[in-house]
Amino acid sequence: MRVGLFVTCLVDLVRPRIGFAALRLLEAAGCEVAVPATQTCCGQPGYNSGDRASARALARKVLEEFEGFDYVVAPSGSCAGMIRTHYPDLFGDEPVTLDRIGRLCAKTYELTDFLANVAKLDAVPGAFEGTVTYHDSCSGLRELGGGGGGGGGPGGAPPRVAGLELAEMKDATACCGFGGTFSIKFGDVSAAMAEKKCANIAASGADAVVLGDLGCMLNIEGRLRRGGDERTRVLHVAEVLAGSETGQ
Repeated sequence: MRVGLFVTCLVDLVRPRIGFAALRLLEAAGCEVAVPATQTCCGQPGYNSGDRASARALARKVLEEFEGFDYVVAPSGSCAGMIRTHYPDLFGDEPVTLDRIGRLCAKTYELTDFLANVAKLDAVPGAFEGTVTYHDSCSGLRELGGGGGGGGGPGGAPPRVAGLELAEMKDATACCGFGGTFSIKFGDVSAAMAEKKCANIAASGADAVVLGDLGCMLNIEGRLRRGGDERTRVLHVAEVLAGSETGQ
């Protein structure tokens, strides 16, 4: 199957190793993977801010870049959720484009959902010696209707990682306070939510917190480090499944 990897702009600009980890996992699942070089943003920041014109322009661009693939996969519940849940809302007045968008939505998946439920990947190259706790990102959990890529992934459990032990944190499904532009518009509320999330991470005793969205990762890691926690690692689920966080 031919898969178009939607890297996401955050991964591309801030932590590209997540994209390489996703590529490694998709290839391990037997996929033929392409990464369109012209891809940029899914349009979510504009959409969330009421700038429908820019969101439409970017959605149209994504459509043209990715509609030729059998599947579109993103290492982000947030971006996959934007495409699957909100793109149709942008083209209600364009029936022909809306039909194309519908077909794009139907074949767009968050990474762990795709690996577990489409590719049926039964073994991963990664190994992790230690204990992790999992934060269920809101987009994967609520927009895509599943486990967010963690203790299960949006639609099913990813293969077990050798050596890894899972420690459930309190309120794993509670928001970390990021929410894209929410963290900018409501900074004090966001900070309080992040503080509570980090306290729950610390109480779990885990060596690392693992999650499926880089925005949440940056929010949580920033709060942990500002609070003096230099020990707890903050890792994307793709890094753990692929073994890229240990240089494998």
